[in-house]
Amino acid sequence: MPAYSTDSPLAVDFCGMRFDTPLVLLSGCVGFGEEYTRVKGFTNRDAGAVCLKGTTLQPRLGNPPHRICETPEGMLNAIGLQNPGVDRVVDEILPTLDFGETRFIANVSGSTVEEYEAVTRRFDDSPIDAIEINISCPNVKEGGVAFGNDPVMSARVVEACRRATSKPLITKLSPNQTDIAANARVCIEAGSDAFAVINTLMGMAIDIESRTPVIGNNQGGLSGPAIKPVALLKVHQVHQVCRPHAIPIIGQGGVTTAEDALEFLIAGASAVGIGTALFYDPLVCPKINQGITAYMERHALQSVTQLTGTLRLNVPGAAKCGC
Repeated sequence: MPAYSTDSPLAVDFCGMRFDTPLVLLSGCVGFGEEYTRVKGFTNRDAGAVCLKGTTLQPRLGNPPHRICETPEGMLNAIGLQNPGVDRVVDEILPTLDFGETRFIANVSGSTVEEYEAVTRRFDDSPIDAIEINISCPNVKEGGVAFGNDPVMSARVVEACRRATSKPLITKLSPNQTDIAANARVCIEAGSDAFAVINTLMGMAIDIESRTPVIGNNQGGLSGPAIKPVALLKVHQVHQVCRPHAIPIIGQGGVTTAEDALEFLIAGASAVGIGTALFYDPLVCPKINQGITAYMERHALQSVTQLTGTLRLNVPGAAKCGC
């Protein structure tokens, strides 16, 4: 039985799926759902859902080392979508997962619109609960421009994936674009059921002795507490677009404590992603769940859903400057 019952104050309804808690383990941080179950005291039941590692049509070896670099209050990674390919994931890995513990979400990646559609179609004929589209991948047909940085390209990917599945479709939005709200709007029109906000920011670290980038791919995605302020703003901006359509958001980026998770919920998220924090504290999820529960008791809240989008903005000009 789940550690948190479906009538628990922590339970949320996300695209028709019942999450026992609002926490979601993010793609790339828990392999294909089994890695953290090896840690004593950790269980997938502590999370409402688990996003599996990014999956492409064919197997990929990923980028050359170094692939990870610790930074102040964060981490750079450039794994390069190393994975065994969608056929092996569906045929060999999914049958080993316990779908009674939690919800499992596939993460679809690709280098062309056609690849996204093919991988999504393969997952559609599987027990996976939902599909997340990683549109931060570069489009090889367009000179390497990332799908997620161009609203037109984003919409094309969402439309193709929508044709390929009836499962809930979650679009993972990149912060490395001019107007994330505009991108969210076209993705809703194209058929996205939900969003994950945000993906990593692009960054670099340099070895001053060799004068070369530390990351073998030269640049990588920055995650961890350093990006939380950016992520909170992006969740707030996307929520303004999603609110009229009742489109839910997984807010993510630098969550390490219950207070962080609560900020994302208040900003407009319906669920909260946990990623980099798992690398140094695999037992962070039960701690965050306990902290959210304590906050709700202090504020006499019956359901965690009562927090979503309750941000009270300051009124510009209300306070006078003393200078």
